[in-house]
Amino acid sequence: MPASFRRVAILGTGLIGGSFALALRKYSPDSVVNGWDKGHVLRHALERGAINEGFSDVSQAVAEADLIYMALPVGHTIELLPEVAKLAPPEALVTDASSTKRSVCAAADESFSANGAYFLGGHPMAGKEISGIAAADAELFRGSKYALVRKSAGKSAGEARDARVTKFVALVEKLGAEPVWLDAEAHDRAAAIVSHLPQLLAVALAGVVRDQTDETGLPVTLAGRGLRDALRLAGSPYSVWRDIILTNSDNLDRALSQLIQSLEQLRGDLRTRALEEEFAAAGELYKILRDLQ
Repeated sequence: MPASFRRVAILGTGLIGGSFALALRKYSPDSVVNGWDKGHVLRHALERGAINEGFSDVSQAVAEADLIYMALPVGHTIELLPEVAKLAPPEALVTDASSTKRSVCAAADESFSANGAYFLGGHPMAGKEISGIAAADAELFRGSKYALVRKSAGKSAGEARDARVTKFVALVEKLGAEPVWLDAEAHDRAAAIVSHLPQLLAVALAGVVRDQTDETGLPVTLAGRGLRDALRLAGSPYSVWRDIILTNSDNLDRALSQLIQSLEQLRGDLRTRALEEEFAAAGELYKILRDLQ
């Protein structure tokens, strides 16, 4: 594979940034890893050995970096992009880990010039319901898809020939993830269905269970692993999801409309054999997803 990135700046050392840092320390040990975050987060990242050094000043964190990894909430990423574009060394690759891509990539197009650092939109399709550096894991990305956003919907993945991009793709693969190339529009449509909608569904289901629980504790006290598994995503905080929902509300609105239609269909089929067909179709999709792992 191409030589490792010499110096990496990770802006945001929480779950994703911290996991990326730990993965670098394990699979690219020659890389020097700088962290930028709040003081107490950086101290924890240093204690865990995720970073070599922590900085409260972003200019110090990115100085001499050849890879700048932005693992921040979507809104914060968009706000910080112009400053990062000015501060980044011209030979650097800047990438993000935001869960939506249209707004971030549009902001990057306005901030980055042709003769400066190169921006590559990214989104690791990995995570946990628990946020923060304490939950970071060097193996978080293993077995997961890693979305990479090409500049134009008309370009093929093979046209991403910038040496910095090639090196990052090789790094993603070394961390155990599978790079998937697509444009920002396609990413946000797909993510709304396979990532953002399940989160809202878990929130809605939790609301039903909570509202139906009486003073005796039923039905929660009767619940088994099935409900807990179904509600795992409900443990993810709103602070993580606010910007994601705001920057993908159009696709989420359509996804929710489709879900509502599907629920109405299920309600109509409760007393008919058509429900068997719905179960069979759902089972087939589950098998596909299971075999993808």
